[in-house]
Amino acid sequence: MILYGTNPIAWSNDDDWSIGDHLSLEDCLDDCRTIGFDGIEKGHKMPDRGDVLRAKLGDYGLVFAAGWFSTNILANDIETELKALRAWIDFTKAAGGTHINACECSNTVHGNDATPVNNRPIMTDAQWDRFSMGYEILSECAAREGVKMGYHHHMGTIIESEADIDRFMAMAGPHTRLLLDTGHAHFGGADPVKLADNYMDRVTHIHCKNIRREKMEEVRAQDLSFLEGVRRGTFTVPGDQEGCIDFEPVLQIAADRGYQGWVVIEAEQDSARYNPLEYQQLGLTTLKSIAARVGLH
Repeated sequence: MILYGTNPIAWSNDDDWSIGDHLSLEDCLDDCRTIGFDGIEKGHKMPDRGDVLRAKLGDYGLVFAAGWFSTNILANDIETELKALRAWIDFTKAAGGTHINACECSNTVHGNDATPVNNRPIMTDAQWDRFSMGYEILSECAAREGVKMGYHHHMGTIIESEADIDRFMAMAGPHTRLLLDTGHAHFGGADPVKLADNYMDRVTHIHCKNIRREKMEEVRAQDLSFLEGVRRGTFTVPGDQEGCIDFEPVLQIAADRGYQGWVVIEAEQDSARYNPLEYQQLGLTTLKSIAARVGLH
């Protein structure tokens, strides 16, 4: 079964709270109900108790799709990481969710406005070993608890490029899974279709993020921060004619491989410039149209 979700960063940004500060959580959830999403991911304006969040979303006919979990494997001992993960698993279950979006954030630059995204961290061989082994331990813990955990490759982090993703998946243990993000893949120099073809059998969550190529190239050429790229409009939704990503081949592979789970529009934009009700409606209509054509259901 395919469920369609969104992320509140289209309304209010989680890394720069000034973006979308004029909108309330209720504005966001009311739009989601109007558009017809099945669920939504976690945002900073949402309750931090899982049971309270579950009830809040239920008031709008929505369910909890997933939440971001920051790992710090390169900085903390594994017991500290396991303790943090178990707390997030408890939250996820209480909220009614079954998926965790994990990303290593011990040395990320994506939330740092003073650092160009080009200056993202690069791991040594020893760090690769520590990270991949540690992440597998966390993944096994989540699996034992009946929760899926997909690793979110992301701009400004240790897993960004196609080579990073390939090495991560090659070193990954049997419990490690991937969150496929089309926009972060393209921005990082990877081919989303190739990634889908190579790893769909180990993908547990899909983020459909579109890219305005001109803005992406500005960020790279001018050594801008990730957040400045967001403010300038690097990201957009499926169906936006300003975007450059073809989602149909990715969803075709998902259909062919029997993918089941969430397809989420995760596209951070400045909601004062890009009306989230209009853009998210366009994105959902586009994805459902593609899914019907390729047999993803």
